[in-house]
Amino acid sequence: MINRREALSRVAIIMGGTILGADAFASGIRISTTNIALTKMDIAFLNEVAETILPKTKTPGAKEANVGAFMQIMVNDCYETKDQAIFMEGIKKLDEASKKMNGKSFMLSTPAQRTSLLVALDKEAKEYQKTKKWEEPKHYFSMMKELTLTGFFSSEVGATKALRHVAVPGKFIGSYPYKKGDKAWATS
Repeated sequence: MINRREALSRVAIIMGGTILGADAFASGIRISTTNIALTKMDIAFLNEVAETILPKTKTPGAKEANVGAFMQIMVNDCYETKDQAIFMEGIKKLDEASKKMNGKSFMLSTPAQRTSLLVALDKEAKEYQKTKKWEEPKHYFSMMKELTLTGFFSSEVGATKALRHVAVPGKFIGSYPYKKGDKAWATS
């Protein structure tokens, strides 16, 4: 017979597995309790990186969804200590790459320079992914890009202005009419 504390612990592990994914759950990964300390400047920097990935068009951009603050929460709450370190080092590496490519920091670069840099980093991350071993960490830019997309499309701004959203959609209609150019659906 188990006590209440042990039962709650087991439920938390099971629920955590659904959030973190099958790989993390199956391998027994323990999430860090270490919190990274991002400054307001770091969050502004991440918002600009995110805005370059998902810029404002007819719909709001990632900066409007404050994706930088989302990244901090996700890195603190869901990343292992080693991945937190890679992410934090990635902020520095991205800025260094900007200085090398554009002769100035990412924040002082033009939108076109920022885009060129992130396209190059995305290509670098994809090449790294092709050759990396399973146990090797993700590329820092892959982390930033994934968090940008997740943060934006799960935000209120992304779900309601970039996607079609119905809070309670009602019954399932398998052949719902779709016209070319319609927004994709967001669900809650």
